[in-house]
Amino acid sequence: MGFCSCFSSNETKASKKYGVRARESLSSPQSHRDTPPQPRPQPRPQPQPLPLPQPPAENPRKVTTEARTNNVPTNKGGGDNNNIAAQTFTFRELASTTKNFRQECLIGEGGFGRVYKGRLDKTNQIVAVKQLDRNGLQGNREFLVEVLMLSLLHHQNLVNLIGYCADGDQRLLVYEYMPLGSLEDHLLDLPPEQPPLNWLARMKIAYHAAKGVEYLHDKANPPVIYRDLKSSNILLDREFNAKLSDFGLAKLGPVGDKTHVSSRVMGTYGYCAPEYQRTGQLTVKSDIYSFGVVLLEIISGKRSVDTTRRPEEQNLVTWAEPIFKEPERYLELADPLLRGDFPRKSFNQAVAVAAMCLQEDASVRPLMSDVVTALSYLWMEPDTTLAGSSASEILTEDGPGSHQSEITAKEREKAIEEAIEWGSKSRRND
Repeated sequence: MGFCSCFSSNETKASKKYGVRARESLSSPQSHRDTPPQPRPQPRPQPQPLPLPQPPAENPRKVTTEARTNNVPTNKGGGDNNNIAAQTFTFRELASTTKNFRQECLIGEGGFGRVYKGRLDKTNQIVAVKQLDRNGLQGNREFLVEVLMLSLLHHQNLVNLIGYCADGDQRLLVYEYMPLGSLEDHLLDLPPEQPPLNWLARMKIAYHAAKGVEYLHDKANPPVIYRDLKSSNILLDREFNAKLSDFGLAKLGPVGDKTHVSSRVMGTYGYCAPEYQRTGQLTVKSDIYSFGVVLLEIISGKRSVDTTRRPEEQNLVTWAEPIFKEPERYLELADPLLRGDFPRKSFNQAVAVAAMCLQEDASVRPLMSDVVTALSYLWMEPDTTLAGSSASEILTEDGPGSHQSEITAKEREKAIEEAIEWGSKSRRND
């Protein structure tokens, strides 16, 4: 599977909470926004104001504007999500929240700006404040997209946007605080003293991330294509519940008889679907591919692209593809830090799901709802009644919170095995 040779794969490791790492354009080494280049007449015109609702002087706490359903997504089935209800803040308020943006409050930094931990004065709530660099990579369009998306779409596996600030040329976003940072912080390039994630925690995170994408694809109307699914954009709370963050690149998906939307190719090298990279034609199956890359990272503990590895192993998907065709070699993909402490059957099923998501032909990749179904049987929430049970015993139970009959469980397992077998045969026939 081809990748753009003009792309730089060197990525520096830093704290990537709340999507502060720079996104990379897949069509050139330079990052750019999904907008055509602007002409530069002389004299240079003043920048246009951001079309965001401004709070009244008397009460800057709430803003509600009508959302047009042909421009922004709503929940299928209706409800009251056709209105944007986002809290607005003044710059002075957020400066107070972050102790005037002190270095001691800094928790992340990247191409879009900095993220600070703070506490709201009026509610005492701990929050994360992303201050966008006025000369950075995220512009007014991406800022507005993120405000709209996270104001209109609500799900337990999407990070909660509390509010925003658009004072003058200042652009800040206020999120719920996720204390454990990103999946990347707990999975890739761990220091020796940091314990690795166990198998059940990895499958729980994968399942939650899949649920978030499923909501965007199947519940939003029109569907939303995330377009920036990667391990640094999956945030974790104290119980390792996962939430998707950073929606500045999200796009509304095709509707009616349209099969795709056309877009300038944006995303992060190593996660982008090959057909989108080649043609700029974006579908929900592009997200499926990106999820497959993330799941492969979860399984292997390796970055999607790592130039410090041997040449044949630098691109994770390229290295894994021959192994996908030989199930007896699946264990070669296992993260060495797991030390083999995982149920073999569960591991094989997770690898097979990743292989199905990473099919070169987008049409044969599964729907995210099918991925969610498959992953839901590979983990379950901790339960006091299961104290002392081994991982293999837990994973042979009927799934998270389910009390269905043994017959139903067997039928489900058979269906999953048939789907995995179909995926394996499809790859072997390529």
